[in-house]
Amino acid sequence: MNYITRSESITCIKTALADANLQALDQTQLGKFEAYLSLLLRWNARTNLTAVREPSAIVGRHFAECIACAGVLPQDISTLLDFGSGAGFPGIPIALCRPEISVTLAESQGKKAAFLSEAVRVLGIAARVHSGRAEALQQDFDCVTLRAVDRMEAAISAAARLVRRGGWLAVLTTDPELVNVKTSAGDEFGWRQPTRLPGGENRVLVLGQRVDSTLSN
Repeated sequence: MNYITRSESITCIKTALADANLQALDQTQLGKFEAYLSLLLRWNARTNLTAVREPSAIVGRHFAECIACAGVLPQDISTLLDFGSGAGFPGIPIALCRPEISVTLAESQGKKAAFLSEAVRVLGIAARVHSGRAEALQQDFDCVTLRAVDRMEAAISAAARLVRRGGWLAVLTTDPELVNVKTSAGDEFGWRQPTRLPGGENRVLVLGQRVDSTLSN
């Protein structure tokens, strides 16, 4: 296990956000991200939550990207589904940065779902865990996020059906995958220009809004 003290963790988070030109977190948010990192490192030592093991890499690659995503999401979102949440990216950082959003973390792998439940409990965030396939959910959402899920094209197609009319599909992806993302979502979505994300030259967030047919009638 990669040991890191609380003060080192907080410094690491502050540095990563500054390097990414992101707004600083308040003290409460900093404390919760530090607790999230500590929990993730402990669980990752025995459960493969993320292939990234170094604390600084987790913060720089995962935290910074997801915090950037939280800042770009439209302001009128009240419900959000993190489709295939894994270790909680980007759903948990969104819940920490945007507490007004009710977040559902959907994860079909039992050990990862157990981690998410523990993270929600420890961090005290407004989120619930759906331990199963997201496709089984019988509701729609203001926003559905996807990041690094298996069988991405099929997942995007399934996620698109869970977006309410007028709601948003938010995909954290790369420039070369943009065409596939839009094709997989179908022709009911209108797309914003991609937003550059920290952590890699090709990383982007692309937001697609599902057409509300009632507005055109």
